[in-house]
Amino acid sequence: MALFDFTAELPTPARFAARLPILASDKKVFGYKLLFRGVIDNLFPSIEGDAASRGVIDLSSLIGLSTLSANLPAFIVTTRDTLVNDYLALLPPDKVIAEIPDSVPPDPDVLRACARLKESGCRIALGNFRAGDPRAALEADADFLKIDIKTSPLADVANLARRSRGRGPQLIAEKVETRSDFDLVRNEGFTLFEGYFFRKPEMMRARGVQSNRTVYLRLLAAVSRPELDWCELEQIVESDAMLYYRLLRYLNSAVFGLTAEVKNVRQALVILGENETRRWCQLSGMFELSRNKPSDLALAALVRARFAETIASRVDCGAADMFQVGLLSLMDAILEIHMRGVLDGLPLTPPARTVLLEHSGPLAPVYDLMLAVEAGIWPRVTALASQLRIDPDFIARAQWNAMEWAASVATAA
Repeated sequence: MALFDFTAELPTPARFAARLPILASDKKVFGYKLLFRGVIDNLFPSIEGDAASRGVIDLSSLIGLSTLSANLPAFIVTTRDTLVNDYLALLPPDKVIAEIPDSVPPDPDVLRACARLKESGCRIALGNFRAGDPRAALEADADFLKIDIKTSPLADVANLARRSRGRGPQLIAEKVETRSDFDLVRNEGFTLFEGYFFRKPEMMRARGVQSNRTVYLRLLAAVSRPELDWCELEQIVESDAMLYYRLLRYLNSAVFGLTAEVKNVRQALVILGENETRRWCQLSGMFELSRNKPSDLALAALVRARFAETIASRVDCGAADMFQVGLLSLMDAILEIHMRGVLDGLPLTPPARTVLLEHSGPLAPVYDLMLAVEAGIWPRVTALASQLRIDPDFIARAQWNAMEWAASVATAA
């Protein structure tokens, strides 16, 4: 039974959106800052200000804000015109946080627009806020102050944190890229953090994998081999109660519409067939390994896997399973061990192993495209689209398809 049709026409639009996670102190994802780019072409015209803000609104209206922001609050950078013309009124106010950059003057029209936003239920964040900020008049309406820890002096960061502690807007530390950054600003009183620091392994020292996780690494290894050993798979699934339960629940769900109840693992695997068994095992292993980690890690791994697989359908990736490559690409952050430890014992193709360990080799362009789209590095996306001879419209549709698919899979998990 084929559950995933990669030959079907992908949905439009030809728009690009990336999302930057914003985390709470416990590393759970609080929301996403949305980064937008219009249709990409070789000239790569600059899209800034009002065009970018309206682009996010247009894209959000077209494909659904809940998909772009995983049903979490969405920080949308605004301009003066975006504010005074009430463009944000097109979006659900309970999911929108208007991020006002330091380029927007706090004139009377902007103050009135902010008051209207607050009345509608929308929240406000002041981006790149600093000591002596000229937008002090907007601070009374602000729910969040975003502080760039790379450009603000440490003394100013500490003073702002002390002033805000216990009252006023919540502080968001921007450009938190390392564990030491996170510890520093959290100790100063920050409660929200923007950056990808949690996607990097916390430590590179030798660290054993917890015994209950070895089952899932064995599962990933078993489905990576060219020939499946059905007896081995049955033994692995039966050795873990959660895996056993998840498989039988999946087969007995409405997705399959089976008339007879599936009662054992062997019967379940036969019904799934080889291709879907590999897919189910990969997803189940990833979900279980990512327990107690930031939800963005699992979601991002799903998006990467689907996107890489879709792009691979247009280029020659040899025998490499790009779905698996995308899924494994965040496993070092999930397990907090070096990628070599993740791949130890997994029978991957040499190109797949090389790209995961060294970010080089014949698969590197597809891998780099996956990372560039995720991070919103649009010039790099343009260059790689040209190198791979892939229509940017197809890349945009693949990205949207991956985000929508990942959201549906994560919800059902």
